[in-house]
Amino acid sequence: MIARTLDHSAPGTKPAYALPRRRRRAMPGFGLTLGITLGYLGLLVLLPLTTLAVKASGIGWEGFTRVLGSPRVWAALRLSFGTALIAAFIAAALGALLAGALTRYDFPGRRFADALVDLPFALPTAVAGIALTTLYAPNGWLGRPLLALGVKVAYTPLGITLALVFIGLPFVVRTLEPVLRDAAREAEEAAATLGAGRWTILRRVVFPPLRPALLTGCALAFARGVGEYGSVVFIAGNLPGVSEIAPLLIIIRLEEYDYRGASVIAMAMLVVSFGLLIAINALQARMQRLATGEGKRS
Repeated sequence: MIARTLDHSAPGTKPAYALPRRRRRAMPGFGLTLGITLGYLGLLVLLPLTTLAVKASGIGWEGFTRVLGSPRVWAALRLSFGTALIAAFIAAALGALLAGALTRYDFPGRRFADALVDLPFALPTAVAGIALTTLYAPNGWLGRPLLALGVKVAYTPLGITLALVFIGLPFVVRTLEPVLRDAAREAEEAAATLGAGRWTILRRVVFPPLRPALLTGCALAFARGVGEYGSVVFIAGNLPGVSEIAPLLIIIRLEEYDYRGASVIAMAMLVVSFGLLIAINALQARMQRLATGEGKRS
């Protein structure tokens, strides 16, 4: 909007018009922020991934199919992605219940329980792996009674899934907590006043706004679980074709000086993980659009 200014130094002066001053912003300019963003993405993300792709392509298509067609490699990839996906769904279910309890209820020890959620973030992964192995080993505190019931946890895919749930649970909880705190409880109270049951309120009122955040937490838990090494390698047992994960197989190939084989396995994990994350992000955006449309209609 053009500002109108008067010069009072000379009588009878006609009003003059001047352009408004450019508003100064606290944030840096667009050029600086864009340059930093592109520099970060180029040097720390794209360059290492490009180097990996170039290294893997040097083996040729025949060598690429030979490495990925190995039963040992295929079993390790299937185990890593399968257990990570199952653990992400379990973490999503448990994380939703835990986040709801921490945000909606006040009970003794709530602050301590809330602090324990972040423990896998601060705990070294090797320490977590040793602790889980000690607990669920055949002679461990929980492993021995479970083995008596015919359930073996350590050195099996079940133990890997348990370790990945332990690692991925905080991602789900911390993603859902802000959404649950900001959610308006008036709608829940109104639905209860109108005679809706608890399951109906949970399904129709509480759950729809949580879907994008729940999917985000599930995606983060899955992404962390696919590449997890320290907390899994101890409890897995590392039996080829049974409990050997893909990150461990990459380490074994590197120790054998098979750098191209390790690059091929890593590239396969990168492509599959990136494709799944793109699909999850697209589904999340679709859910947000649907939630926004429902909110406008209501």
